[in-house]
Amino acid sequence: MIIGNGIIANAVKSYDRNDMIFFASGVSNSLETRSSEFEREFSLLKTVHEENKEKKLIYFSTLSIYDQSKQDSPYVIHKKAIEKYIESNAGSFLILRLGNIVGKGGNPNTLFNFLKAQIADKKEFSLHLKARRLLVDIEDISEFLNTHCLTINNKTLSFAFPYYYNLKEIITAIEKEAGNKAFYSEIDEGDFYKIDFDEDTKTFFSGKNPGEYLESITRKYI
Repeated sequence: MIIGNGIIANAVKSYDRNDMIFFASGVSNSLETRSSEFEREFSLLKTVHEENKEKKLIYFSTLSIYDQSKQDSPYVIHKKAIEKYIESNAGSFLILRLGNIVGKGGNPNTLFNFLKAQIADKKEFSLHLKARRLLVDIEDISEFLNTHCLTINNKTLSFAFPYYYNLKEIITAIEKEAGNKAFYSEIDEGDFYKIDFDEDTKTFFSGKNPGEYLESITRKYI
């Protein structure tokens, strides 16, 4: 059973199973502040779970939970509350805390989509020199679930390519593939948070070079 119709829901369509719920519906914009949006997702998740308690629940959360600067944001508070509900009420579950998703379509507010659009439209933007970001190819999310959703149970897992890209690395890769120059002003600010990645995640991405990974996703999605 798949709940949702966005980029993650579409990515797991071929792995749909009757004994699992892939809950990929709800708030995708981390800047959302409307309580009605968060309440809608929470209510839907509770209803789906109550009606399908015998099924394993797969939920997609965010690595922003580790970001100390966002602990008071409605989005992070909401994600933490849903995680707690699942951990306390679901008999069988897997929660994936995801990095910045890169894929076709999806939320225009994601880092990669934002940078891609600014560069394509030749719009100037601010670049925080100290910022670092964790990226993950949407196809890696679906492949990981295909091979691990049965074997990993009752666990909350951080999932992204385990390398902290600075924004200049990402912008340079997009410029190269798009054939356009980025226009930005540099600001000596920015932050990032360290993640203790589980062995399942590190093993999945082992052997992949950070530069090659970034080149691969820009080639696919520009």
